[in-house]
Amino acid sequence: MKKLLFIYNPHSGKGQVNGHLAEIIDTFTKGGYEVTARPTQSRNDAYDTVRARGCEFELIVCSGGDGTTNETIKGIMDGGHHVPVGIIPAGTMNDFASSLGIPKYMPDAAAAIVNGTAEFVDVGAFNERYFTYVAAFGVFTEVSYATDQQLKNSIGTLAYLVGAMKEASQNLDMSRKYTLTIECNGQTVTDDFLYGMVANSLSVGGIKGLAGKDVSMNDGVFEGLFIKKPNSLIEFNQILTALIKHDFDSPYIYYFKSSEFCFHAHNDIPWTLDGEYGGNEADISLCPLHNVLKIVVNKENCNGLSL
Repeated sequence: MKKLLFIYNPHSGKGQVNGHLAEIIDTFTKGGYEVTARPTQSRNDAYDTVRARGCEFELIVCSGGDGTTNETIKGIMDGGHHVPVGIIPAGTMNDFASSLGIPKYMPDAAAAIVNGTAEFVDVGAFNERYFTYVAAFGVFTEVSYATDQQLKNSIGTLAYLVGAMKEASQNLDMSRKYTLTIECNGQTVTDDFLYGMVANSLSVGGIKGLAGKDVSMNDGVFEGLFIKKPNSLIEFNQILTALIKHDFDSPYIYYFKSSEFCFHAHNDIPWTLDGEYGGNEADISLCPLHNVLKIVVNKENCNGLSL
């Protein structure tokens, strides 16, 4: 019998996984798997468990938010394992799972894993670390991750982000900036930025289209969006308008598709990786590791992959 490790965060999404455990495990068992279930006990528990024991299983399934998914995939990468991953979304955002067309209803996600196929996806390399779908910096980095999802759903995620930015503009410190040099596609850009991200996802922070059009999560290319620091409220409002319209040709926005990004700054800049604190760095080499990980998906519902 094939062995499956089911590692889950019992607190993600207000603990919703706890009400579905029996059905999920029963689905896996009926699918021909011997299931080992482990609730995470602390931060990095998913990472430590997968890194140490990943080679013992034919399939690893994680359930939680993007942070749990990030830990699981980092554990596989650092452990040198070649085990496919299934995802059962349970957190607030779940951008990665959403981009792969994975059902939000947990029992349906479990059934999709049993009936799905393992397909390659790209993983991001951020210096010596890994991320699944986004690396970001800037004054609004936490806005799209820390907000209550129910509020976003009620008024629209992009509308909320724009509203939050408008509110922030009332107390915007025009002197606050992130000065850095970006190298990609043979170009070098040095400027003062308000926000920046490199993504491999159809949505970021629950906002679809923020990474641009024609995004594929297995094409060996990441999308970079960088917003220049405004010098006035007029410029700030022009940036908001450009974001609402997804106008990446705006003079206040740099947009790139590239297989490699390099960043250089005079001072350390705080980054987030998959919505979690990623450390302070001044010099960064960032690139997609093409087709290094297999995720179990339903091909018919997976818009994020080129299949």
